[in-house]
Amino acid sequence: MTATSSARAVGLRPRAGRARVSIPFAIAQTLAFVVVMALAVVTWWPIYQSIEVVVLVGVGLVLGALIALAGTFLRLAGFWILVATVVAFGLFGVPVAVPSQTTYGVVPTLAGLRELASGAALGWKQLLTITLPVGGYQALLVPLFVLVLPGTVIGLSTALRSRRAELALVPPVVVYLAGIVFGPETGLRPIVTGLALLAASVLWLAWWRLRRRRLAIEEVTLATQGREAVRTGVHRSGSRAFARRAIAGTIVTVLVAAAFSAAATTVLHPAGARLVARSVVAHPFDPRDYDSPLSGFRSYEQSPAVSSTQLRVSGLDSGDFVRIATLDTYDGVQFSVGSGAASSDSGTFTRVPTSFDQSQVNGSQANVAVTVDGYSGVWLPTVGQLETIDFSGSDAATLRDDFFYNDRTGTAAVLGGVSSGVSYRLSGVVPTEPTSAELAAVTPGTDSVPTPVSVPTALKNAVSTYTDGVTGQGARLQAVLAELKKNGYVSHGTGDGQAVSRSGHGSDRLSQLFTDSLMVGDAEQYSAAAALMADQLGFPARVVMGFSATASARTSGSTYDFTGSDITAEIEVDTAQYGWVRLDPNPTPRPIPDQTVTNPDQVTRPQSVVQPPPEVNDPRNNQTPPQSKQDPAIVTPAWLVALLLVGRIAAWVLLVAGLIMAPFLTIVAVKARRRRARKRVREPARRMTAGWEEFHDSVVDHGIPAPPNATRSEVAAVVGGSRPVVLARVVDRAVFAPETTDPADADRVWKAVGEMRAGLDSDLTRWQRFKAAVSLRSLRGYHGRKASQR
Repeated sequence: MTATSSARAVGLRPRAGRARVSIPFAIAQTLAFVVVMALAVVTWWPIYQSIEVVVLVGVGLVLGALIALAGTFLRLAGFWILVATVVAFGLFGVPVAVPSQTTYGVVPTLAGLRELASGAALGWKQLLTITLPVGGYQALLVPLFVLVLPGTVIGLSTALRSRRAELALVPPVVVYLAGIVFGPETGLRPIVTGLALLAASVLWLAWWRLRRRRLAIEEVTLATQGREAVRTGVHRSGSRAFARRAIAGTIVTVLVAAAFSAAATTVLHPAGARLVARSVVAHPFDPRDYDSPLSGFRSYEQSPAVSSTQLRVSGLDSGDFVRIATLDTYDGVQFSVGSGAASSDSGTFTRVPTSFDQSQVNGSQANVAVTVDGYSGVWLPTVGQLETIDFSGSDAATLRDDFFYNDRTGTAAVLGGVSSGVSYRLSGVVPTEPTSAELAAVTPGTDSVPTPVSVPTALKNAVSTYTDGVTGQGARLQAVLAELKKNGYVSHGTGDGQAVSRSGHGSDRLSQLFTDSLMVGDAEQYSAAAALMADQLGFPARVVMGFSATASARTSGSTYDFTGSDITAEIEVDTAQYGWVRLDPNPTPRPIPDQTVTNPDQVTRPQSVVQPPPEVNDPRNNQTPPQSKQDPAIVTPAWLVALLLVGRIAAWVLLVAGLIMAPFLTIVAVKARRRRARKRVREPARRMTAGWEEFHDSVVDHGIPAPPNATRSEVAAVVGGSRPVVLARVVDRAVFAPETTDPADADRVWKAVGEMRAGLDSDLTRWQRFKAAVSLRSLRGYHGRKASQR
């Protein structure tokens, strides 16, 4: 087939010595590629789930198609196509990928351009550390635009301008796989979407190849039988054959793939959710960097916090609980939020760009407004299982960006903390609590919490005593809580006539709670003890700290002004019947007896001659126990952080570049080793022959069509010029002459070979020289080796 017929066979028409794409062919290729790319983008829908992503994909496909078509019909070089892509990315990137940073909805602002640039570099990491779906949150649409726009330009340009149009499928496959990697652990009908993409790709490839074959047949028929035969016979039969083959091949391929997928998913059904990048990525907010909120419980009971308004909340029902934090990890010193165990999700906090789906939670809807007054801290008070949150005020955008949430424990946090003046509205679902009768019949649930350590022996003994003779796990749990309320007395130990009550909830303090003659403490000790006792009974348990909507805190209607005296701590236990259930283990405040109640069964110990020093109350302004394990954070200098970041980025760039360039460097190294071995041949005549072989290999690698098994003179004639002809004659004389070859002549031949190899590169572009350097033609034995021996 001639070069003209080959060009026509792939939809090109010769014009002025160059191949040109026909308009019908370009339209067909564009439509086929757009369909394939649109199917590939489906894997990104679970990440965004918003109309913004539909607009972005549509704009990206249209812009990419226009740039690729313009580059094809105007015959633009790759550099100008790159410039056009970058300009389109800058002009349209902000309106479609950062719509919040535009003027009149279309004009990008400087802040929008900055977010566009940072999103292209950092948006990939942010996608992995945020809760899905993200909608149009901040600049998180930018990564998809980075894939769709350049992917469309590259893929469609390859389909229209390359002889290997099949490579146009690489960008859609990359987009499809990236959606899986950055997506959720549960995909959107992965088998259906995968088969749809496979079917469209196979159909497009079948159309391309069969059309190329049909046009080649038409060219042959045109050359042998005339244009009329092509128009009346071959064209119709070829079109019908193409349609039958394309449809049949696609159906068979899809059916085989579907059958294989069904069999594979049946036999190799995954045990759980699929492993994606967000499954292993480290999230930026670590609750273990902060002190346990329960350790600061007594600070709310001190003046002036005890009588000062901490929160003002409207929209609450009586008995609702405003959660500050959920603490599920006990290390013998304190209860904390989350643990270092890799299997624990309790310490995993993620950003919440849009909302949480709480449709599986059985409860009542809550819509509340919160205004922070005296309260401050990193933990953000919430109600129920959070669905949406909306900050107000001048710093709303900053608070939104710094907001993190753990849906497993219902705990929210804001980096940098919140303080007086912060206002926000939130909606959530308050779970339905079982009645006392229903609670008696519950059994432990299957959820897990980190295993507590250093549980006091006195506490374990108390569990055995309290549950003696009680049957049923739910009834035993009720018995334990009832005994705590019956035997316990409430004192915050803050003076003002209150009984001595040491703060803290470490194992020694809880042991004291059960060994003293009177059980005296407050919600800090009773909640910690109740959670550990529930764990002893087999119930996953955790402590919840917050404010309870009681009558004393109500100001009017559903509005509550919570002061420090309204702070409390309760427990949650996981049940098989109702999920996590909140229980109050705290005794009702009552007078504490002045005299120690003596147990007649106990043996009275003689009084020590030397009296111990009298116990004193905790100083009023120093109630937080010295039990926290938190060490002061070591602040790394900013210049060192920047230097490490630059080094890390440079290392990754070098690693990726090395992986990409490794095959090419290997080819260059193999050729260099071959050339060195040829130059080291000892016999002068054979070294001259090796020099010709080196020149012959360079000719082949540069794409000059040297006939197989050609003589040296024939190869020199194909190359052209006088020097190849002279070199061929010199080598032939050295091979066939009877006299011995002078070693100096061999050195001169190799010097000429080096100059002639450089001459082959003199008129080439850098890209053409690179292609010649990494060409495999000479390594594959493209030309006959015996030719050099003639």
